[in-house]
Amino acid sequence: MTEVPGKNERSGPRPHLLYFAIGFPPAAKSSAFRMRETANQFASAGWDVTVVTIAEESWLRDSGVDHTLSESVDQHVKVVELPLAREDLETDIRLYSEERALRPGPWVQALRQKALKSFPEPVFGGWRETLEEAGLRLHRERPADLVLASCTPYVQLAAVRRLWEEHQVPYAVDFRDGWSLDVIDGVEAFPKDSEAGRWEEDLLEHALSLWVVNDQIADHYRARYPEHADRVHVVRNGYDRDSVPPPKSWADDGSGLVFGHLGTVSFSVPLLESVIAAWRTARSREPLLADARFEVRGHIGAGANREANRHIDVLRSAADDGVVVGGPVPKAEVAEVYAAWDALVLIIIGGPYMTSGKVYECMASGLPIVSMHAADHDASRLLDGNPLWTGPRGLDEDRLADAFCEAARMVVEATPEQRAAARAHGSAYARDVLMATAVQRLSAAALEQHSALSGGAGA
Repeated sequence: MTEVPGKNERSGPRPHLLYFAIGFPPAAKSSAFRMRETANQFASAGWDVTVVTIAEESWLRDSGVDHTLSESVDQHVKVVELPLAREDLETDIRLYSEERALRPGPWVQALRQKALKSFPEPVFGGWRETLEEAGLRLHRERPADLVLASCTPYVQLAAVRRLWEEHQVPYAVDFRDGWSLDVIDGVEAFPKDSEAGRWEEDLLEHALSLWVVNDQIADHYRARYPEHADRVHVVRNGYDRDSVPPPKSWADDGSGLVFGHLGTVSFSVPLLESVIAAWRTARSREPLLADARFEVRGHIGAGANREANRHIDVLRSAADDGVVVGGPVPKAEVAEVYAAWDALVLIIIGGPYMTSGKVYECMASGLPIVSMHAADHDASRLLDGNPLWTGPRGLDEDRLADAFCEAARMVVEATPEQRAAARAHGSAYARDVLMATAVQRLSAAALEQHSALSGGAGA
């Protein structure tokens, strides 16, 4: 167990949050932004925060790391890194067992089954004991006034429940996309009478609050657990202010328009192929796009196949069509990247239950936005009313090509008033404001319950 101290020594009697947040910076994951803001807002509200995550080396196997994410973590946040890693992502064959080397498929299946014996989560269930022991140890060293878990992985909930059962520590859960809901297909992920269903129901019975990222997911939980409906709160992701480029207007410098997509390319190859085909068609239809570029920035895939997969092959094969693969972008440089683009391409999987944190960043930029996702999508609800959005076109290649053409015309024709209105449309979703409201509400409830459980002695 490795502890990463805050910048300065702490002082004063501050309440203590134990925050299970696997994916916390420097993990290069989209969830890291939400986790960082959660911890920082608790610190701003007067709490000391202990974050429990996994070792940095583990993220090198998975999504990568971005140390610029850690630079703005509050001084009252201490990070504890547990020696946990996904065995199936190990790429050093010298460390493989004979079974794994000779029969990799059955080896992975056996690994999953072993994990399920500990907790109903096939990839991470085996981490349960380590997480529970860490939670108990940290609580002994400094009693927690509140425990919060940000899922996934859901196995973190085992540590939360253990602290409640043994020490009655108040807790809350940030499900983000939910557990019993498949947000991609919009269906129930598991029934209430399953093992995972019993875990979820048991956790909600005593939770102070359940956070989710949009209204549709909240409706699912309120309908599934009507007796706990008042505990379900929508805490949207929002954008980080330092990721917003300065306002810009278009000036023809002869270099051609630049469209950009920023984010991990984890969507399906067929979707990517449709986007590239639509781009290729649009360039043949619209003179403004004849010499345009489409830059794709971010990790291409995850794990051992990152940058070495079918996605990268599709992108590189479109180089003659102006498609450029630029690699990942450190968080500190996001605004600079957006500032160099004329329009944004928003590619998201899922439907009405899916939002994606990237949509908030796109809206805040004030740039024209081309949507490459299902028409009935939560992103469409958020984008509705944005004067520089091409609208929900679904996934038909011909309609997507038209959207690229329309966005090109928006770039050169948008008035200063339209650009200002586009920025204003997204400005209501600043992450710090959204999270501050949620944290203040949860903080008050936690301290009230802690006081009641301790006989009125206070935190």
